[in-house]
Order: sequence, then structure tokens, then C-alpha cells
Amino acid sequence: MLVYFWGFLYSNYFRFWLKWILRLLTRKCELQRVFDGLKAGAQRTLSIEHSLESSKNKVLRNAVHVEEAEMEKCVRDVMKEKKIEQEDTGFKTNLHISLLQISGYKKLYLNVENLRKVPYDSDNEEHEEQLIELWNLLMPHENLKARITKQWCDIGFQGDDPKTDFRGMGLLGYFSKHYTDEARQILSHSNHPKLGYSYAIVGINLTEMAYSLLKNGALKSHLYNVVSGLPQMEHFHQFYCYLVYEFDKFWFEEEPESIMHFNQYREKFHEKIKGLLMDCDVILTLQNTKKP
Repeated sequence: MLVYFWGFLYSNYFRFWLKWILRLLTRKCELQRVFDGLKAGAQRTLSIEHSLESSKNKVLRNAVHVEEAEMEKCVRDVMKEKKIEQEDTGFKTNLHISLLQISGYKKLYLNVENLRKVPYDSDNEEHEEQLIELWNLLMPHENLKARITKQWCDIGFQGDDPKTDFRGMGLLGYFSKHYTDEARQILSHSNHPKLGYSYAIVGINLTEMAYSLLKNGALKSHLYNVVSGLPQMEHFHQFYCYLVYEFDKFWFEEEPESIMHFNQYREKFHEKIKGLLMDCDVILTLQNTKKP
């Protein structure tokens, strides 16, 4: 209760006067102070995002939602509102990059959300081709005997037709295509006689984890450090690859008694990743592997 009360007082009263005093002392607005005091990366962009969203100025608040085509005009408008010389190219460049990251993150989330809503369609030729490609990448020395076959269980599906439980096809396929050796290695691990798990089902489960971290904003620290501009679907795919690779390591380090405890260890892994993402300097990518 006290924390909430203090937060209310700070946001509605103290913050305004603190900014006013600092502006008198430094002759710079909050945005300028952030750019001068912090290096490029997540901490800077998160601070800029918070400053804009907390502003009582409508132009500044709307800046976090601007489309890429309107970015330059938005930067000029912000500089005009804050009485910053248009010739200040350093500020202009830094704000432009930060706004690209902020608006790009929102757009990436919408793109992932839209993709997530598309169900697997066995009548869709592209969907079927991606499914067959996944098999060929993971099982290069074994041909599918039929489209509907128990062979799918060999890569971790639950039945003879993957469409019944296949979500996140694009993410799983991306990992298998761009990190083929690692994907095959993890598939091999998943067949361990004691610590084995269903590779495809676990991989699909991790797509939900990646999505939830993107949705609640936890992934901002990683993406703002990795991308100096618009985050793209590829960057989300690469983060997913990190999750799959690291979960496999985590699973074998923990040595669960049974696959029946999967949800417990999944949540423990989820908490570990959320903890890592709280570090403003974090970058979660596969190390010592080939890049796509």
C-alpha cells in the first residue's frame, strides 16, 4: 500500500517538480539528460520510453506510437515542443533510433500475434511444405512413408498427424533450418532413455513462452540491446532458438525424475529467463554457433 501511495505521489507531483529543478540546473530537458547520461542500448531506450509515456504533453505521449513513415516529422515535433534546436543532429539521431526501437517492438508484437492466430491448415500448400521441410531437416536419412504416419512421433509429435497439435511451426522450422546441427543434437538428446522428452511438443510449448515474454514487455531489454532500429520477426525467431537450446541444457542439468514434472521445470526455466531479462545489459543469443 505504501509503495503504491509513493508511486502515485511521485508520478503525479514529485516527478514534475524534480524535472523542473533539474532543467533549471542543467538547462536540458529530461530527454536530453537521458541521451547525455546513458549509452545506446536498452537502459537508454527504456528511459526514453518511460519519459515519453509519462509526459503530460500529448505530442510526446503519441511519439511512442508513431509509424516509421512519420518518424522524422515526429522527431521534429518533439524537438519543437521541448525547445531543442533543430540543428542538434546528435539528439535528432538518438531520438529517431529510440523511437524506431519503441514503435518497432509494438509492431513486432502485433505481427507475432497475428501469426499466432493463424491455425495450421493441411489444405495450405505452404503449411504442408514447411512441415515436410521440418522432417527433412531433422531426419535427413529417413524418408517419410506417408503424410500421416507414426513416424512423426520420432521427432516428438503425439500422434500420426502433426496438424492436431502443431503450433509455432514457423519458429520450430526456423531453428531447424538455421541451426540444423544444434536442432539435430537436441533431437538426439530428447531421445535419452531416462531424461528424454517430446522434442516437437516442448519446442511448441516454448513458442508460447517466447510469445508471453514479448507480450508483457520483458523482451524489450534484449531486443533494444540487439537491434539499433526496428526489431524484426527474425530477431524474435533468434530469441526462440536461444530458448530451445538453453532449455535442453537446463533440462539435463536439472535431471527431472519424470517427464510428468515438465510443467514444474518449465516454470522454473521461465523464471530463470525472466530474471536474466531484468538486466538492462542482457543479450540472449546462441553463442559459438553459426549465424543465420
